Amino acid sequence: MGSDGSGGGPGRDDDRDGILAVDSGGSGLRVALGTAARGALARRSSPVPVRTGARGIDPDHLLEQLTPLVRALSAETGISRPATAVVGAAGLGTLGDALRARLPGALAREFGVRTTALAADAVTAYVGALGPRPGVVVAAGTGLIAVGTDLTAWQRADGWGHLLGDCGSGAWIGRAGLEAALRAYDGRPGGSAALLARAEERFGPMSGLPGRLYPRPDRPAVLAAFAPQVAACARDDPVAAGILRAAARHLAESAEAVCPAGGEPRLALTGGLFRLGDPLLVPLEEELARRVPHALRVPPEGGPLDGALRIAAALSTDTLTLPGEETLLSVKRLN
Repeated sequence: MGSDGSGGGPGRDDDRDGILAVDSGGSGLRVALGTAARGALARRSSPVPVRTGARGIDPDHLLEQLTPLVRALSAETGISRPATAVVGAAGLGTLGDALRARLPGALAREFGVRTTALAADAVTAYVGALGPRPGVVVAAGTGLIAVGTDLTAWQRADGWGHLLGDCGSGAWIGRAGLEAALRAYDGRPGGSAALLARAEERFGPMSGLPGRLYPRPDRPAVLAAFAPQVAACARDDPVAAGILRAAARHLAESAEAVCPAGGEPRLALTGGLFRLGDPLLVPLEEELARRVPHALRVPPEGGPLDGALRIAAALSTDTLTLPGEETLLSVKRLN
């Protein structure tokens, strides 16, 4: 799925076969345009995340961000009116009502799209990692969600945000590390002098940490940015190592909750959290072997944008075998 820009020039056949894939997340938009037969012919991105307001994900702001990217891709590939679009969006399950109501019509008016699928970013991450196969994907970065399917229904676990869940995520690990630092600062049991030193180096005096952290709108990302410090201390600090063992247990519990019980489902881990390396991965592999021994561990084949492309190609050729579910994967076809 390269970005060679060789769209073959404009034409009706390319447009009828044209597919548009969008990945909308906390770090902005990633967009690809291509054909069902050839995959992505070009890709573009924007670092501006789509706004979330009182009605959830803002479809007008998404379209405002998306339009110049698609226009540029159309000029590059010669595909001016793609027939099929798939939009994967973070928060779609709980914040996607306005998007589901308005985006298919807006894409039809703006770009000529006739079939639109709206998918949770966890679903596009799943399909990017495993394709249309039974299994489970744990997508973990600042937050965390596990998604599984036996190809008859979707199952999800966690993904409830840093205040109510995302257990084992980067934000969870960072918060646990800062709690251990504050315990050491207070002289309470369970504290870590090593994490206290790292926290003071990063944030300044601990007495001022709440005032610097609580008001920030990007608090989950700030917490997650401390997770690598926890991993760096884990080799020599038992408190830090214990935090990562607990994170591994939470990750494996979420995978177990959604993993198909029969057969040999595949299991993939995707997301930036796993770059923490052995301090997390070693206990995680032990937990997965204990909790889901029948699952076949595989590396992810691709990311969420690749998943959106795969879904778009399958829709375009009427070969989609994934289960539909209103909040996770819904398809709207316009006459």
